Amino acid sequence: MKPLSTPLRKTGRPLSFDRSAALRQAMLVFWRHGYETSSIADLTGAMGITPPSLYAAFGDKKQLFLEAARLYAGDPAAFAATIDRAPSAFDAASEMLDAVATAFTGDDTPRGCLLASATASGSAAAEDVQRAVADIRRAIAADLAARIARDIADGALPADTDTAALAGMVVALIQGMSVLARDGASRNTLQAVAGAAMKAWPSAPE
Repeated sequence: MKPLSTPLRKTGRPLSFDRSAALRQAMLVFWRHGYETSSIADLTGAMGITPPSLYAAFGDKKQLFLEAARLYAGDPAAFAATIDRAPSAFDAASEMLDAVATAFTGDDTPRGCLLASATASGSAAAEDVQRAVADIRRAIAADLAARIARDIADGALPADTDTAALAGMVVALIQGMSVLARDGASRNTLQAVAGAAMKAWPSAPE
């Protein structure tokens, strides 16, 4: 249920702004400042809209963030398909880590990971947001774990490989790389860290 103070959009009334472009600007604000410290004024200023327009188009700040997080994370089905098509789980993980090293050090975006930085405060006010972000991370880990399980079944990994632990290592590494990026680490440094960590990947039995 919307708060009584939230303006309601009249049915059928067209938006007077580019919703997709506004959402991207909101994503950048959340990425840079985090969820709780991004004010409505910060968001509307970056989006180029008024508070009533924000509420009419997106519901409220929380719903705006959740939509921005989905935009950032991309299509879950496409992500799962990319992992599934990789030659191996090792290749899928390596490609993922290389991609995040690039994303976390972009010239036109904030440093680090939106999902890691947006909920860093951990207050009770952001519990719903934290759960949503955790769900995205769990889905990534589950997709990778499924690919690892396939490699085990194919004999490409040892039978006793812990799929959840190995996938969790990659997700934890991504979060750690985000912290390093926000601290100023270069793309080359992040790639070197990822390469060193992937040396712990188990080998197929001889």
